[in-house]
Amino acid sequence: MSATADHADGKPGEPNMATRLGFEPGTVVQELGYDDDCDDALRDAIQEITGEQFVGDDTDDVVDAVLLWYREDDGDLVDALFDVLTDLKAGGVVWLMTPKVGRDGYVDASDVAEAAPTAGLSTTSSLTVTEDWSATKLVMPKSPRKK
Repeated sequence: MSATADHADGKPGEPNMATRLGFEPGTVVQELGYDDDCDDALRDAIQEITGEQFVGDDTDDVVDAVLLWYREDDGDLVDALFDVLTDLKAGGVVWLMTPKVGRDGYVDASDVAEAAPTAGLSTTSSLTVTEDWSATKLVMPKSPRKK
């Protein structure tokens, strides 16, 4: 990996956040909710690691991961989460990006905790990924084992 990729979020000596989010070469990522307030350094780091451009909501293919930028005023969170499941492959990951506390568009963690299971997703972890954004990892629950 190049020095640029190691520190693609701009701070030498700190881990690349895109790597901490689990992105790997060849991962196909669908990006939804992009606006000019999104963190371009994180976006660039993800694309550099994956070696792939983001696909939009008009893709005909399944994707390995969804990067969903979501703000309080973006509509119903449950609907947004249902929408991301359309193109997500089985075993795929949704990274729900929400503004941190005190930032415009902040989404309370309890709203995420309530919306995820309604949409059929489980919350597994949350990370602070940039100065302005937090990431919540959502996955489809594993089906119970048959006896």
